[in-house]
Amino acid sequence: MNKIVKEIFSPSMRLTLLAVLASFVFGGVLVAFASSEVQTAATYLFARPGDFFLAVWNAVFGAYDALFRGSIFNYKVDNLLGMIKPITETLAYATPITLAGLGLAVAFRSGLFNIGATGQIVFGAMFAGFVALNVPLPAGLHLVVAVIAGILGGAFYGALVGFLKAATGANEVILTIMFNYIAALLLAFLLKTPIFQAPGSQNPISSAVPESAKFPFIFGDQVRIHGGLILMLVAVVAVWWLLNRSSTGFQFRALGHNPSAAKVAGINIGLTYVLVMAVSGALSGIAGATQILGTEKFLTGGVAASFGFDAITVALLGRNNPFGVLAAGILFGGLRAGAVTMQANQGVPIDIVLVVQSLIVLFIAAPPLVRSMFRIKAEKGGAK
Repeated sequence: MNKIVKEIFSPSMRLTLLAVLASFVFGGVLVAFASSEVQTAATYLFARPGDFFLAVWNAVFGAYDALFRGSIFNYKVDNLLGMIKPITETLAYATPITLAGLGLAVAFRSGLFNIGATGQIVFGAMFAGFVALNVPLPAGLHLVVAVIAGILGGAFYGALVGFLKAATGANEVILTIMFNYIAALLLAFLLKTPIFQAPGSQNPISSAVPESAKFPFIFGDQVRIHGGLILMLVAVVAVWWLLNRSSTGFQFRALGHNPSAAKVAGINIGLTYVLVMAVSGALSGIAGATQILGTEKFLTGGVAASFGFDAITVALLGRNNPFGVLAAGILFGGLRAGAVTMQANQGVPIDIVLVVQSLIVLFIAAPPLVRSMFRIKAEKGGAK
């Protein structure tokens, strides 16, 4: 059992890439089945099989071509902004997903199964939003203080889980799942009170974040990427340094390898639980701050979207390595950005992209299945 869990949370690069490949292959099969042209050609398959296979090719190629044009580079437009806008949308989506994924990677590397990124994103957004909306400060300083508030909000919510685990032995999986509900319901309540609800509004939405607290756009307001992207890239490097070059990171990794041995070595297990969850929550808190201060500019009940759950897959797909998490975050950002173009241009149901994401989760969580599909033998001592 321990070997299986270790393989899921530390998959080999080869199995990771094959899991993604298998997901896109199965996604292509679903695209073909959903195509009306393929369904029509299937009615006379044996009479004219060439028409059927051509329809399958056109459906699958057209879908993934649209995904490429919607997420990376749109070669069908005749202006530079239109060509590069897809990659900017991908990076805009990737920013909160990667930040939350980094937080979960820290927890997973430390042997803690943090499933609470959604709640920690919400708390980060609430703390950042409160400062942005209620604490008047000069431009620049206002943004910095709001971001710090978001970090503290996520860190507090994560550290609370670590404290409860250290003090009572409570399971962090159950705690973080329950804390997700608490955060969502608390936000829903506060959005109906003067603390956050916009004056004169009947809807659960805050006032717009003032300009002094917004992340500046990097390439102008015609594209959605903002200073939060730079903050995310800095966080990737910082987490890599924390895990691989700092004494605190060594304690985190020692806890993940063997808590009993870490305790014998003199590491304070209870304090380390709190620190791990605080760092994990802080990174998700930054994700929440980038949402309200950069992308959304309003606080709503959907501020966390599905980023918290996507982050679980991103952390696993990135093999809990900060740079791997960045690559996986960009992949998932691209899937989100390209899904709209797939639906608009090819009539492909947007749910197909969700199926591909779900298949990635399935294959990452089932290494023996991936090995059997590609006829790969398990190597002694774990998958390589």
